[in-house]
Amino acid sequence: MADLDPADKIKELSSTLASVEAVLDLGAKQREIEELREQSADPELWNNPTHAQQVTRRLSHLESTVNKVGWIRSRLDDLSVLYELAASENDADTRTEADAELESLRRDIGALEVRTLLSGPYDEREALVSINAQAGGIDAADWAQMLQRMYLRWAERHGYPVEIYDISYAEEAGIKSTTFAVKAPYAYGTLRGEHGTHRLVRISPFDNQNRRQTSFAGVDVVPVVQQSDHIEVDENELRIDVFRSSGPGGQSVNTTDSAVRITHLPTGIVVSCQNEKSQLQNRTAAMGVLQAKLLERKRREEQAEIDELRGESFSSWGTQMRNYVLHPYQSVKDVRTGAESGNTGGVLDGEIDGFIDAEIRWLRSQE
Repeated sequence: MADLDPADKIKELSSTLASVEAVLDLGAKQREIEELREQSADPELWNNPTHAQQVTRRLSHLESTVNKVGWIRSRLDDLSVLYELAASENDADTRTEADAELESLRRDIGALEVRTLLSGPYDEREALVSINAQAGGIDAADWAQMLQRMYLRWAERHGYPVEIYDISYAEEAGIKSTTFAVKAPYAYGTLRGEHGTHRLVRISPFDNQNRRQTSFAGVDVVPVVQQSDHIEVDENELRIDVFRSSGPGGQSVNTTDSAVRITHLPTGIVVSCQNEKSQLQNRTAAMGVLQAKLLERKRREEQAEIDELRGESFSSWGTQMRNYVLHPYQSVKDVRTGAESGNTGGVLDGEIDGFIDAEIRWLRSQE
Protein backbone atom coordinates (compact mmCIF):
# COMPACT_ATOMS: atom_id res chain seq x y z
CA MET A 1 0.00 0.00 0.00
CA ALA A 2 3.02 2.30 0.50
CA ASP A 3 3.45 2.86 -3.29
CA LEU A 4 -0.18 3.88 -3.87
CA ASP A 5 -1.40 7.47 -3.96
CA PRO A 6 -3.90 8.52 -1.27
CA ALA A 7 -6.96 8.03 -3.48
CA ASP A 8 -5.95 4.43 -4.25
CA LYS A 9 -5.15 3.76 -0.59
CA ILE A 10 -8.58 5.04 0.43
CA LYS A 11 -10.22 2.91 -2.27
CA GLU A 12 -8.37 -0.18 -1.04
CA LEU A 13 -9.36 0.47 2.58
CA SER A 14 -12.96 1.07 1.49
CA SER A 15 -13.00 -2.30 -0.27
CA THR A 16 -11.61 -4.03 2.84
CA LEU A 17 -14.18 -2.30 5.04
CA ALA A 18 -16.98 -3.36 2.67
CA SER A 19 -15.84 -6.97 3.03
CA VAL A 20 -15.85 -6.62 6.81
CA GLU A 21 -19.34 -5.11 6.72
CA ALA A 22 -20.57 -8.04 4.63
CA VAL A 23 -19.08 -10.64 6.97
CA LEU A 24 -20.46 -8.89 10.05
CA ASP A 25 -23.92 -8.69 8.43
CA LEU A 26 -24.81 -5.33 9.93
CA GLY A 27 -28.45 -5.68 8.89
CA ALA A 28 -28.85 -8.84 10.98
CA LYS A 29 -27.04 -7.21 13.87
CA GLN A 30 -29.36 -4.19 13.72
CA ARG A 31 -32.40 -6.47 13.81
CA GLU A 32 -30.98 -8.29 16.84
CA ILE A 33 -30.34 -4.93 18.50
CA GLU A 34 -34.01 -3.99 18.10
CA GLU A 35 -35.09 -7.34 19.59
CA LEU A 36 -32.73 -6.95 22.54
CA ARG A 37 -33.89 -3.40 23.13
CA GLU A 38 -37.44 -4.69 23.41
CA GLN A 39 -36.32 -7.34 25.90
CA SER A 40 -34.35 -4.80 27.94
CA ALA A 41 -37.45 -2.59 28.18
CA ASP A 42 -39.45 -5.43 29.75
CA PRO A 43 -39.81 -4.62 33.49
CA GLU A 44 -39.78 -8.35 34.29
CA LEU A 45 -36.40 -8.91 32.68
CA TRP A 46 -34.52 -8.40 35.95
CA ASN A 47 -36.53 -11.11 37.67
CA ASN A 48 -33.72 -13.28 36.28
CA PRO A 49 -30.56 -11.18 36.89
CA THR A 50 -28.23 -13.63 35.11
CA HIS A 51 -30.29 -13.57 31.92
CA ALA A 52 -30.73 -9.80 32.20
CA GLN A 53 -26.98 -9.29 32.37
CA GLN A 54 -26.49 -11.51 29.31
CA VAL A 55 -29.09 -9.46 27.39
CA THR A 56 -27.58 -6.11 28.34
CA ARG A 57 -24.01 -7.21 27.63
CA ARG A 58 -25.00 -8.64 24.24
CA LEU A 59 -26.91 -5.45 23.40
CA SER A 60 -23.97 -3.26 24.42
CA HIS A 61 -21.56 -5.36 22.34
CA LEU A 62 -23.74 -5.24 19.21
CA GLU A 63 -24.36 -1.51 19.51
CA SER A 64 -20.64 -0.91 19.98
CA THR A 65 -19.80 -3.00 16.89
CA VAL A 66 -22.39 -1.35 14.63
CA ASN A 67 -21.50 2.14 15.85
CA LYS A 68 -17.78 1.51 15.40
CA VAL A 69 -18.20 0.31 11.82
CA GLY A 70 -20.39 3.33 11.05
CA TRP A 71 -17.86 5.67 12.66
CA ILE A 72 -14.99 4.20 10.63
CA ARG A 73 -17.00 4.40 7.40
CA SER A 74 -17.76 8.07 8.14
CA ARG A 75 -14.09 8.83 8.82
CA LEU A 76 -13.09 7.12 5.59
CA ASP A 77 -15.59 9.20 3.62
CA ASP A 78 -14.30 12.39 5.25
CA LEU A 79 -10.68 11.51 4.52
CA SER A 80 -11.06 12.08 0.77
CA VAL A 81 -12.33 15.59 1.49
CA LEU A 82 -9.37 16.23 3.79
CA TYR A 83 -6.87 15.23 1.08
CA GLU A 84 -8.69 17.39 -1.47
CA LEU A 85 -8.52 20.34 0.93
CA ALA A 86 -4.80 19.81 1.50
CA ALA A 87 -4.17 19.68 -2.26
CA SER A 88 -6.31 22.70 -3.16
CA GLU A 89 -4.68 24.92 -0.52
CA ASN A 90 -1.23 23.31 -0.77
CA ASP A 91 -1.34 22.96 3.02
CA ALA A 92 1.44 20.72 4.38
CA ASP A 93 -0.09 20.58 7.89
CA THR A 94 -3.45 19.39 6.54
CA ARG A 95 -1.67 16.78 4.41
CA THR A 96 0.22 15.54 7.49
CA GLU A 97 -3.08 15.35 9.39
CA ALA A 98 -4.65 13.39 6.52
CA ASP A 99 -1.70 10.96 6.38
CA ALA A 100 -1.98 10.34 10.12
CA GLU A 101 -5.72 9.69 9.81
CA LEU A 102 -5.09 7.30 6.92
CA GLU A 103 -2.67 5.27 9.04
CA SER A 104 -5.11 5.30 11.97
CA LEU A 105 -7.91 4.03 9.72
CA ARG A 106 -5.64 1.32 8.35
CA ARG A 107 -5.05 0.04 11.90
CA ASP A 108 -8.71 0.30 12.91
CA ILE A 109 -9.98 -1.49 9.80
CA GLY A 110 -7.30 -4.15 10.23
CA ALA A 111 -8.48 -4.75 13.81
CA LEU A 112 -12.09 -5.05 12.60
CA GLU A 113 -10.99 -7.51 9.91
CA VAL A 114 -9.31 -9.67 12.55
CA ARG A 115 -12.53 -9.82 14.59
CA THR A 116 -14.36 -11.34 11.62
CA LEU A 117 -12.09 -14.38 12.02
CA LEU A 118 -13.73 -15.25 15.35
CA SER A 119 -16.04 -17.95 14.04
CA GLY A 120 -15.16 -20.94 16.25
CA PRO A 121 -17.93 -22.83 18.09
CA TYR A 122 -17.15 -21.10 21.41
CA ASP A 123 -15.52 -17.88 20.20
CA GLU A 124 -18.50 -15.68 21.05
CA ARG A 125 -18.46 -16.82 24.71
CA GLU A 126 -17.20 -14.95 27.71
CA ALA A 127 -13.79 -16.16 28.96
CA LEU A 128 -12.47 -17.73 32.14
CA VAL A 129 -8.78 -16.97 32.61
CA SER A 130 -6.57 -18.85 35.08
CA ILE A 131 -2.97 -17.92 35.84
CA ASN A 132 -0.58 -20.18 37.78
CA ALA A 133 2.95 -19.46 38.98
CA GLN A 134 5.34 -22.09 37.66
CA ALA A 135 9.14 -22.42 37.90
CA GLY A 136 10.99 -19.51 39.44
CA GLY A 137 10.05 -19.37 43.11
CA ILE A 138 9.10 -15.96 44.48
CA ASP A 139 9.81 -14.34 41.09
CA ALA A 140 7.30 -16.68 39.44
CA ALA A 141 4.63 -15.70 41.99
CA ASP A 142 5.38 -12.03 41.35
CA TRP A 143 5.27 -12.70 37.60
CA ALA A 144 1.85 -14.37 37.88
CA GLN A 145 0.53 -11.26 39.62
CA MET A 146 2.07 -9.02 36.93
CA LEU A 147 0.28 -11.07 34.26
CA GLN A 148 -3.01 -10.79 36.12
CA ARG A 149 -2.61 -7.01 36.20
CA MET A 150 -1.77 -6.99 32.46
CA TYR A 151 -5.01 -8.75 31.55
CA LEU A 152 -7.11 -6.70 33.97
CA ARG A 153 -5.68 -3.49 32.49
CA TRP A 154 -6.36 -4.81 28.97
CA ALA A 155 -9.99 -5.50 29.92
CA GLU A 156 -10.27 -2.08 31.56
CA ARG A 157 -8.97 -0.37 28.41
CA HIS A 158 -11.76 -2.03 26.42
CA GLY A 159 -14.47 -1.48 29.02
CA TYR A 160 -14.92 -5.21 29.63
CA PRO A 161 -16.32 -6.17 33.06
CA VAL A 162 -14.17 -8.59 35.04
CA GLU A 163 -15.12 -10.79 38.00
CA ILE A 164 -12.32 -12.31 40.08
CA TYR A 165 -13.35 -15.68 41.48
CA ASP A 166 -10.22 -16.67 43.36
CA ILE A 167 -6.72 -15.48 44.24
CA SER A 168 -4.25 -17.65 46.13
CA TYR A 169 -1.55 -15.36 47.50
CA ALA A 170 2.05 -16.47 47.88
CA GLU A 171 3.73 -16.10 51.28
CA GLU A 172 6.38 -13.50 50.39
CA ALA A 173 5.02 -11.69 47.33
CA GLY A 174 2.80 -12.23 44.33
CA ILE A 175 0.23 -14.97 43.83
CA LYS A 176 0.27 -18.72 43.42
CA SER A 177 -2.81 -18.67 41.19
CA THR A 178 -5.88 -16.69 40.18
CA THR A 179 -9.07 -17.25 38.22
CA PHE A 180 -11.22 -14.48 36.78
CA ALA A 181 -13.94 -14.07 34.16
CA VAL A 182 -13.89 -11.51 31.35
CA LYS A 183 -17.58 -10.84 30.89
CA ALA A 184 -17.76 -9.63 27.31
CA PRO A 185 -19.04 -11.28 24.11
CA TYR A 186 -16.21 -12.88 22.10
CA ALA A 187 -13.83 -12.62 25.07
CA TYR A 188 -12.93 -16.31 24.68
CA GLY A 189 -12.31 -16.07 20.94
CA THR A 190 -10.22 -12.97 21.51
CA LEU A 191 -8.12 -14.30 24.38
CA ARG A 192 -7.79 -18.01 23.63
CA GLY A 193 -4.46 -17.48 21.89
CA GLU A 194 -3.04 -16.29 25.23
CA HIS A 195 -3.18 -19.88 26.50
CA GLY A 196 0.25 -21.27 27.28
CA THR A 197 3.48 -20.56 29.15
CA HIS A 198 4.66 -16.97 29.55
CA ARG A 199 8.39 -16.50 30.31
CA LEU A 200 9.91 -13.48 32.07
CA VAL A 201 13.61 -12.57 32.11
CA ARG A 202 14.68 -9.71 34.39
CA ILE A 203 16.92 -8.61 37.24
CA SER A 204 15.16 -10.09 40.24
CA PRO A 205 13.92 -7.46 42.71
CA PHE A 206 14.07 -10.19 45.35
CA ASP A 207 17.76 -11.04 44.85
CA ASN A 208 20.14 -8.92 46.94
CA GLN A 209 22.93 -9.70 44.45
CA ASN A 210 20.90 -8.27 41.53
CA ARG A 211 21.17 -11.42 39.47
CA ARG A 212 19.14 -12.10 36.35
CA GLN A 213 16.22 -14.44 36.95
CA THR A 214 14.03 -16.41 34.53
CA SER A 215 10.54 -17.25 35.76
CA PHE A 216 7.46 -18.83 34.24
CA ALA A 217 3.69 -18.60 34.61
CA GLY A 218 0.96 -20.57 32.87
CA VAL A 219 -2.16 -18.97 31.41
CA ASP A 220 -5.27 -21.05 30.74
CA VAL A 221 -8.27 -19.63 28.85
CA VAL A 222 -11.58 -21.50 28.61
CA PRO A 223 -15.08 -20.51 27.44
CA VAL A 224 -17.80 -19.88 30.00
CA VAL A 225 -20.37 -22.68 30.12
CA GLN A 226 -23.90 -21.97 28.90
CA GLN A 227 -27.14 -23.78 29.68
CA SER A 228 -27.10 -25.46 26.27
CA ASP A 229 -23.82 -27.24 27.07
CA HIS A 230 -24.03 -30.87 28.16
CA ILE A 231 -21.38 -31.33 30.82
CA GLU A 232 -22.10 -34.24 33.15
CA VAL A 233 -20.55 -33.91 36.60
CA ASP A 234 -21.09 -36.79 38.99
CA GLU A 235 -21.29 -35.47 42.56
CA ASN A 236 -19.68 -38.72 43.74
CA GLU A 237 -16.55 -37.81 41.76
CA LEU A 238 -16.09 -34.52 43.59
CA ARG A 239 -14.21 -33.68 46.77
CA ILE A 240 -15.49 -30.41 48.22
CA ASP A 241 -13.51 -28.56 50.88
CA VAL A 242 -14.48 -25.33 52.62
CA PHE A 243 -12.06 -22.88 54.19
CA ARG A 244 -11.74 -19.28 55.23
CA SER A 245 -10.96 -16.67 52.61
CA SER A 246 -7.63 -14.95 53.05
CA GLY A 247 -5.75 -12.00 51.67
CA PRO A 248 -2.05 -11.25 51.10
CA GLY A 249 0.24 -12.75 53.72
CA GLY A 250 -2.54 -14.98 55.03
CA GLN A 251 -4.41 -12.07 56.68
CA SER A 252 -7.99 -13.21 57.27
CA VAL A 253 -10.68 -11.33 55.38
CA ASN A 254 -13.51 -13.64 56.36
CA THR A 255 -14.39 -15.08 59.76
CA THR A 256 -16.50 -17.95 58.37
CA ASP A 257 -15.63 -20.99 56.25
CA SER A 258 -17.28 -19.60 53.11
CA ALA A 259 -14.56 -20.23 50.52
CA VAL A 260 -15.00 -23.44 48.50
CA ARG A 261 -12.47 -25.70 46.78
CA ILE A 262 -13.71 -28.46 44.44
CA THR A 263 -11.51 -31.30 43.22
CA HIS A 264 -12.71 -33.36 40.25
CA LEU A 265 -11.19 -36.72 41.14
CA PRO A 266 -11.14 -38.39 37.67
CA THR A 267 -9.22 -35.54 36.05
CA GLY A 268 -7.47 -33.96 39.03
CA ILE A 269 -8.85 -30.53 38.12
CA VAL A 270 -9.02 -28.26 41.17
CA VAL A 271 -11.01 -25.02 41.28
CA SER A 272 -11.87 -22.67 44.09
CA CYS A 273 -13.90 -19.54 44.71
CA GLN A 274 -13.80 -17.11 47.61
CA ASN A 275 -15.15 -13.85 46.21
CA GLU A 276 -18.68 -14.29 47.60
CA LYS A 277 -19.70 -14.06 51.26
CA SER A 278 -21.97 -17.09 51.04
CA GLN A 279 -20.60 -20.64 50.91
CA LEU A 280 -23.47 -21.59 48.58
CA GLN A 281 -22.66 -18.76 46.18
CA ASN A 282 -19.00 -19.71 46.15
CA ARG A 283 -19.88 -23.34 45.52
CA THR A 284 -22.14 -22.36 42.59
CA ALA A 285 -19.40 -20.17 41.09
CA ALA A 286 -16.75 -22.86 41.59
CA MET A 287 -18.98 -25.43 39.87
CA GLY A 288 -19.32 -23.05 36.93
CA VAL A 289 -15.53 -22.80 36.67
CA LEU A 290 -15.18 -26.60 36.90
CA GLN A 291 -17.76 -27.15 34.16
CA ALA A 292 -15.97 -24.62 31.95
CA LYS A 293 -12.65 -26.41 32.40
CA LEU A 294 -14.27 -29.79 31.70
CA LEU A 295 -15.92 -28.35 28.57
CA GLU A 296 -12.57 -27.08 27.31
CA ARG A 297 -10.93 -30.41 28.17
CA LYS A 298 -13.59 -32.17 26.09
CA ARG A 299 -13.07 -29.73 23.21
CA ARG A 300 -9.31 -30.25 23.22
CA GLU A 301 -9.66 -34.04 23.33
CA GLU A 302 -12.02 -33.91 20.34
CA GLN A 303 -9.61 -31.61 18.50
CA ALA A 304 -6.71 -33.96 19.28
CA GLU A 305 -8.63 -36.85 17.74
CA ILE A 306 -9.31 -34.81 14.59
CA ASP A 307 -5.66 -33.74 14.40
CA GLU A 308 -4.53 -37.35 14.72
CA LEU A 309 -6.80 -38.39 11.86
CA ARG A 310 -5.38 -35.56 9.77
CA GLY A 311 -1.83 -36.39 10.77
CA GLU A 312 -1.45 -32.93 12.33
CA SER A 313 -0.22 -31.76 15.72
CA PHE A 314 -1.91 -28.39 16.21
CA SER A 315 -3.34 -29.42 19.59
CA SER A 316 -0.01 -28.64 21.26
CA TRP A 317 0.11 -25.02 20.07
CA GLY A 318 -0.41 -23.57 23.54
CA THR A 319 2.76 -24.93 25.21
CA GLN A 320 5.23 -22.26 24.12
CA MET A 321 3.75 -18.80 24.26
CA ARG A 322 5.60 -15.52 24.77
CA ASN A 323 8.90 -14.19 26.10
CA TYR A 324 9.10 -10.97 28.11
CA VAL A 325 12.70 -9.78 28.40
CA LEU A 326 13.40 -6.79 30.67
CA HIS A 327 17.18 -7.33 30.91
CA PRO A 328 19.70 -6.98 29.27
CA TYR A 329 17.41 -5.46 26.61
CA GLN A 330 13.70 -4.63 26.42
CA SER A 331 11.56 -6.90 24.26
CA VAL A 332 8.32 -8.87 24.27
CA LYS A 333 8.05 -11.50 21.53
CA ASP A 334 5.42 -14.12 20.74
CA VAL A 335 7.06 -17.47 20.00
CA ARG A 336 4.42 -18.67 17.52
CA THR A 337 3.49 -15.57 15.56
CA GLY A 338 6.74 -13.61 15.75
CA ALA A 339 4.82 -10.49 16.89
CA GLU A 340 7.21 -8.29 18.85
CA SER A 341 7.26 -5.04 20.81
CA GLY A 342 10.02 -3.05 22.48
CA ASN A 343 7.49 -1.19 24.64
CA THR A 344 7.62 -3.60 27.56
CA GLY A 345 6.04 -1.10 29.96
CA GLY A 346 3.06 -0.60 27.67
CA VAL A 347 2.61 -4.34 27.15
CA LEU A 348 2.64 -5.04 30.88
CA ASP A 349 0.12 -2.22 31.28
CA GLY A 350 -2.34 -4.03 29.01
CA GLU A 351 -1.34 -2.87 25.52
CA ILE A 352 -1.49 -6.37 24.01
CA ASP A 353 -3.95 -5.93 21.13
CA GLY A 354 -1.19 -6.30 18.53
CA PHE A 355 -0.23 -9.68 19.99
CA ILE A 356 -3.86 -10.77 20.27
CA ASP A 357 -4.62 -9.85 16.65
CA ALA A 358 -1.56 -11.78 15.45
CA GLU A 359 -2.66 -14.80 17.52
CA ILE A 360 -6.17 -14.75 16.07
CA ARG A 361 -4.76 -14.71 12.51
CA TRP A 362 -2.28 -17.48 13.37
CA LEU A 363 -4.89 -19.71 14.99
CA ARG A 364 -7.22 -19.26 12.04
CA SER A 365 -4.41 -20.25 9.66
CA GLN A 366 -3.86 -23.46 11.67
CA GLU A 367 -7.52 -24.40 11.57
